[in-house]
Amino acid sequence: MKRKARARAASRRRPLRWVASSLTLLGCAVLLLQLWYFAHVLWWSRFDPASTRFMRTEMARLRESDPKRELRHRWVDYERISPNLARAVIASEDASFSDHDGVDWDAIERARERNRRKGRVVFGGSTITMQLAKNLFLSGERSYLRKAQELVIAYMIETVMTKRRILELYLNVAEWGVGVFGAEAGARHHYGVSAAQLARGQAARMAAMLPRPRYYDAHPESPVLARRAAIVSRRMGAVDPP
Repeated sequence: MKRKARARAASRRRPLRWVASSLTLLGCAVLLLQLWYFAHVLWWSRFDPASTRFMRTEMARLRESDPKRELRHRWVDYERISPNLARAVIASEDASFSDHDGVDWDAIERARERNRRKGRVVFGGSTITMQLAKNLFLSGERSYLRKAQELVIAYMIETVMTKRRILELYLNVAEWGVGVFGAEAGARHHYGVSAAQLARGQAARMAAMLPRPRYYDAHPESPVLARRAAIVSRRMGAVDPP
């Protein structure tokens, strides 16, 4: 009887040990993934990325219809990007960029409430730092799990990078049209000038494109784009970029 009781007890403990082992392995995998992210953040705090996850995903999408398609992208240092564009992007995307630690919780709460009313994830409340995290590492899907990872990476970025470096990276990897990435390629694609030569109105219009760059690339005469650009232009004067 005792032998049978011990066997039953061992049988009951076996699933618990399996669950504990599985959770341990999962925890280790998540930790290793975060360390991988952090190592790349440290590297990119000093060295420029040749590409990003978002760029590679877009390249694969474009090559489904054109196997020889290449992205338009050329890195330029922060000093070679017009201050007009830096001001416009902050005014358009993240007015509190210089003050927050990577996450604007008020903006996230507003986005959460708007998503609740819509019944699906539509708004993200992302800061420039969070958008950089997404562009560097993550996919374009909208989910709370991806948003949580975005938050973690944003805090990593803010821990090791200056605001100037964060903005430099973002301006160089942001999407500005179909297969067009970075301020230099965007300026030449839309206006035929370098990023350093962007005038105030041109910069405002490029910043206004950021929420839907592919759409506005195909619909440059959109009244919505014109209205957004006008709003951004008015706000630029209050922005002091890093």
